Amino acid sequence: MPQRNNATQQSAALQSPKRQPTPGTAVTDDIAVSTTEPSTAELSTTTPDNPAKLKICLLGYRSNPYSGGQGIYIRYLSKALVQAGHQVDVISGEPYPLLDPGVNLIKLPGLNLYEADNHVTALRLRHLGSFTDFFEWFSMLTGGFPEPYTFGRRLVKYFRRHKPDYDIVHDNQSLCYGLLQLQNTGTALVATIHHPITSDLAIALANTDDWKLRLLIRRWHGFLGMQKKVVTRLKHIVTVSEQSRQDIASAFNIDAAAIEVVHNGIDTEVFRPQPQTPRVPFRIMATASADQPLKGLQYLLRAIALLAVDYPAIHLVVLGKINADGESQRLIDELAIGPRVEFVSGVSTEALVTLYAQASIVVVPSIYEGFGLPAGEAMACGVAVVSTTGGALPEVVGEDGILVPVRDAPAIADAIKDLLENPNKAIALGLRARQRILRLFSWKVAAASMAHTYHRIIKSQ
Repeated sequence: MPQRNNATQQSAALQSPKRQPTPGTAVTDDIAVSTTEPSTAELSTTTPDNPAKLKICLLGYRSNPYSGGQGIYIRYLSKALVQAGHQVDVISGEPYPLLDPGVNLIKLPGLNLYEADNHVTALRLRHLGSFTDFFEWFSMLTGGFPEPYTFGRRLVKYFRRHKPDYDIVHDNQSLCYGLLQLQNTGTALVATIHHPITSDLAIALANTDDWKLRLLIRRWHGFLGMQKKVVTRLKHIVTVSEQSRQDIASAFNIDAAAIEVVHNGIDTEVFRPQPQTPRVPFRIMATASADQPLKGLQYLLRAIALLAVDYPAIHLVVLGKINADGESQRLIDELAIGPRVEFVSGVSTEALVTLYAQASIVVVPSIYEGFGLPAGEAMACGVAVVSTTGGALPEVVGEDGILVPVRDAPAIADAIKDLLENPNKAIALGLRARQRILRLFSWKVAAASMAHTYHRIIKSQ
């Protein structure tokens, strides 16, 4: 029988292999894994050569740096493009992104109602003089999500007033009417669609039978009408995975061949192993919006409850916010696992990397991901990853993690158990995971591929 409560034994096994490896490899049981990271020269040979430097404008209708993928995408793509010698401006609505010093931020403030203490009383007299401001307030008051639309209006106003001279404008999934106006003026423009939000809508509706809630869900996703019209008229679209390309083509009834795939990247200089940080035995980590059905947190919570019977020390750290009145909190109470689950939010990137370093295993329980940044970040940090097969996750994780079916709590529990019982397997997966991200998904590779796309679009104008 395994000694499941011997935390010291498990911690030691997770931090060091059984025997000394030869230089450049780590040996875990009978598995030898290379630990030599590719050189800059090796990485650069896999990327397109784009010698001409560009003046690039990245757009983000909201760019929260701590939650969701939009702020992360803006931050690291802009950083990598600047490091490649390009000039980059980011035009963003609130919340604003964290950007490197070499990237210029142009702020397009809206009402930022999600941060207001009271949405109803957030309206000020000066807002009545602006159709955009009043529409944003009234739409949210009635359950809508107006930010992509109102960002587009403010964006067009900014371009008309300042007449900026960019080689290319790159939208990050606002998919607003304003893009078509810019495109019609001859602006070289491309839009990234990470995944079709129609997937979020379908999953949210499938998770409730309450007709009132279903009505609110449909109302909130009302911006999809605009996005569907815009996408079919955009000349240039990129997405972050092959899975997303197929899903976008299906959702918006466009030709998949017209969509280019440029994979997301991971900042492998920031997201890297911390050998000096001890792993916390039996700590499982996940990044998930607690009450967003798409992220599948409920299945991980059920898996933790199953594992707690045999592993009393098991506990879960979730990067995300918990709604005290939400479905996740009710499930935690129902499963009686409250003391085992901790939610953290608003952490710095450095603190996030430390959280990865402390985790024994990272789990990505998502029902669907257009790419799967949390999986890639954890892998870059050398942590063993258990992931569902939702969306593009198999493209990111490949054979260097454990893949389980979506919506399957027992399968998640079995995969976690496998790694807890075989800590050297977890070590081997972590080492291989780091190598995979370096080879395929660094931001250096992503930025070079994106610059190649920019040049092709500019040439076609």
